[in-house]
Amino acid sequence: VQLQASGGGLVQAGESLKLSCAASGGTFSTYIMGWFRQAAGKEREFVATISRSGIRINYADSVKGRFTIFRDNAKSTVYLQMISLKPEDTAVYYCAARSGSYSVRQTEFGSWGQGTEVTVSS
Repeated sequence: VQLQASGGGLVQAGESLKLSCAASGGTFSTYIMGWFRQAAGKEREFVATISRSGIRINYADSVKGRFTIFRDNAKSTVYLQMISLKPEDTAVYYCAARSGSYSVRQTEFGSWGQGTEVTVSS
């Protein structure tokens, strides 16, 4: 499956942003989907994952209550709605897909998008 992330940009602290990740070349509804991020000089980290049906969802503690992951299987797209953004949310955000059982471990995601950059100014 090929993944194309979009929606990043420059925003001020407290503002909102919605990321999208469009999938092609696979049966989207069969994939676990996730968002991960990598800030400059840091390792890539988990943000959120969602099960095939959308029923099971996990968030990193740092984004709980501010970020919402959801998917539209009919559109083969997963989204990340981000509100109350903070400067520490600045990173390149990657979407990823996993076949198989549910997981939040990025090492278990086999397909990755190119990333979309989010910059939050204070």
